[in-house]
Amino acid sequence: MDTFRASFVVLLVLLVTHCIEVKSQTCRPSGKIRGIKPPPGQCNQENDSDCCVQGKLYTTYTCSPPVSSNTKATLTLNSFQKGGDGGGPSECDNHYHSDDTSVVALSTGWYSGGGRCHNHIVISANGQSVRAMVVDECDSTMGCDEDHDYQPPCPNNIVDASKAVWKALGVPEDNWGELDITWSDA
Repeated sequence: MDTFRASFVVLLVLLVTHCIEVKSQTCRPSGKIRGIKPPPGQCNQENDSDCCVQGKLYTTYTCSPPVSSNTKATLTLNSFQKGGDGGGPSECDNHYHSDDTSVVALSTGWYSGGGRCHNHIVISANGQSVRAMVVDECDSTMGCDEDHDYQPPCPNNIVDASKAVWKALGVPEDNWGELDITWSDA
């Protein structure tokens, strides 16, 4: 009977551990913020960037889906140059970066508090792959304020990429905007 109880306890511990692990891999919204109307000329709409809408509720996230060797994401277009729709200098190095350089911003959870700064990721789509350096966070926790160019928070599955990344993936310029991709750490 003691062997049965010991086996039961081991099974119970394994089951509880598995349930906790599965729960920890789930990324749920962390809250909402209410949009405010940007002051005239304060929302940079380069690359078809959205501006916050007065009163609209925007979902925020502190996490992103788990990273694997084939992480699914949405690629968006961003300018990392001074005056571009990316806003201020990049979080990783407080510098602007040329749109001719393969650089990206990752959603808050993937950005990992700067843990991926200056690391390269491999982005795959359209039968092509490109290496790009992480230089910024696509903020999923905040937005609709001056610091974020009055743009909404990023969804939790965004790889915001320079024009160089889009070109390397062979996407025709008239199709730039959003693209389903996979990515992994290089």
